[in-house]
Amino acid sequence: MELAQIEAFLAAAECGSFSRAAEMLHVAQPSLSNRIQSLEREVGQVLFERMGRGVRLTDAGRWFLPYAQRAKRSLEDGLRVLQGAREGTAGRLSIGTAPAVGTYVLPRLLKVFCDRHPGVDVSVRTGHSDEVLQMVLEDDVQMGFGRPISHPDVHTVTLFRDELVLVVSSHHRYAKRGQVTVEELAKESLILFDRDSSYYSMILNLFRDVGMVPEQRMQLDSIEATKKMVEANLGVALLPEVSVDREIKLGTLHKVHIAAAEPVTREIAVMYRRHKPQTGLMSAFLDLLSQVYRVQLPAA
Repeated sequence: MELAQIEAFLAAAECGSFSRAAEMLHVAQPSLSNRIQSLEREVGQVLFERMGRGVRLTDAGRWFLPYAQRAKRSLEDGLRVLQGAREGTAGRLSIGTAPAVGTYVLPRLLKVFCDRHPGVDVSVRTGHSDEVLQMVLEDDVQMGFGRPISHPDVHTVTLFRDELVLVVSSHHRYAKRGQVTVEELAKESLILFDRDSSYYSMILNLFRDVGMVPEQRMQLDSIEATKKMVEANLGVALLPEVSVDREIKLGTLHKVHIAAAEPVTREIAVMYRRHKPQTGLMSAFLDLLSQVYRVQLPAA
């Protein structure tokens, strides 16, 4: 069954005449008659009573009419969705992200994007950076955010550096000092991320550089939970600066400088498939990233 057959059927049902229906569709009357006849042969029913100069629906035609109308509306809706996706005004944007980026960076970006594209649905999945890369490779998401991982099938572009900062409770003695050495920090009750997180190795490397192993009080897999533990003065932690900005401003956490130590940073990158056609939505979001972070993002 073809769309041209459905359109011819609906036009004839509306006009009550094959000739007027042909004019409506800008086709020759014999062509329209052929479409309707082929549709009748396909469904095995006569859909119109031919009455001299006019036509009217048979019982079978009346039964078929609402289904033909719904089919045409559904197709038109689908075409509008495709057009919206192409133009960046509708459709779905799927993103994979490392937890810290998804919690503390992505909301601000999506707020700007969704304000510009109110008809868009957004799907966000989280995982460690290697899991995010796999989501991109398997087309589970259109793009991913995490630490840069090179892969021949993926564009990986660094957007910014994520610095880990030492935070303590407002009741901790370091809160007033504002500075501590790595050697002093190694003796504190340090709250660490789980071993699967890249933050874990970054923090341990800070102490390995001075030949020390930190005292570990807890090991968590949630930045939010870690902040609560630190606020309760159950230990100190090195956390992404973007994740503690609010608490530092409120005074529930205090940032403490680590003397004579290199900043603990990691790069955060966007990853997306090479040689894959980009939807209008994806192109629009990549344009936003280019504007915000002032980077050049290659086309797929």
